[in-house]
Amino acid sequence: MRERLADGLYGLGWSAVKRLPEPAALALGRRAADAAWRRRGAGVRRLEANLARVVPGADEERLRELSRAGMRSYLRYWTESFRLPVWSTDRIRGSFEGEGMHHLTDGLARGRGVVLALPHMGNWDLAGAWLVTALDTPFVTVAERLRPESLYDRFVAYREGLGMEVLPHTGGSLGKLARRLRAGGLVALVADRDLSDSGVEVSFFGEAARMPAGPAMLAQQTGALLLPAALWYDDTPVLKGRVHPPVPVPESGTRAERTAAMTQVLADTFAAEIAEHPQDWHMLQRLWTADAAPRAGAREGK
Repeated sequence: MRERLADGLYGLGWSAVKRLPEPAALALGRRAADAAWRRRGAGVRRLEANLARVVPGADEERLRELSRAGMRSYLRYWTESFRLPVWSTDRIRGSFEGEGMHHLTDGLARGRGVVLALPHMGNWDLAGAWLVTALDTPFVTVAERLRPESLYDRFVAYREGLGMEVLPHTGGSLGKLARRLRAGGLVALVADRDLSDSGVEVSFFGEAARMPAGPAMLAQQTGALLLPAALWYDDTPVLKGRVHPPVPVPESGTRAERTAAMTQVLADTFAAEIAEHPQDWHMLQRLWTADAAPRAGAREGK
């Protein structure tokens, strides 16, 4: 019943929010964010606990301010995402400004593929639509399998409608991603939270956490560049972003050691960006090892 309700609510969002005038849709998103923030449910409490690591020394009042801004950023993401399918090509092209984009375009021009790795910041769907529309650069990504299956199918159809190729997180996706990279393609992966329970241990804001090994492994296996990136909002309607220089592949060590070193570089780059824009890091789930749920407990969903 709960899963069917979630699917129904997302369906309502996609069908209703995109039909509202934009000011009304944005105002509705802010009201929903503030209502969720005031209820202090599990997601908001987890967000504040995560932000306490990002902004050490912040008092309770500061954390509450950040979590409120964080929920507004998160609902802005959803409002924009619900409306993206009806945005014009010109609107999408004008809705993103990026720094360091030459790292991406130069990397693709090499013809050996690029892995773009980013944390849960800003609006990765809008940035993806911009890549397809403004840079004429199709790419492949992966999606967590959601329950019910109809909700997962809804997300896949939505992202494919924006021009992305979407593979399930499970089921041999790593090999398919490698083939796209060897053909000179672009792979974009949200890479700050391990979904496999077998990720690489990193130091993240001074504490142990696990992040997916896939980006570093793909870069080593295929010769593709591994580029960290980040997204954030400011006071304008335009999403901002930054692409960082390639993460080098260590010259020595085992594959596991090289993967660990490269993933730590990603973690350090993500941490610097998140510290600069903490309100735009949409991490409402457990991340650090110290917060891991007991194995018998239910996992938190996206």
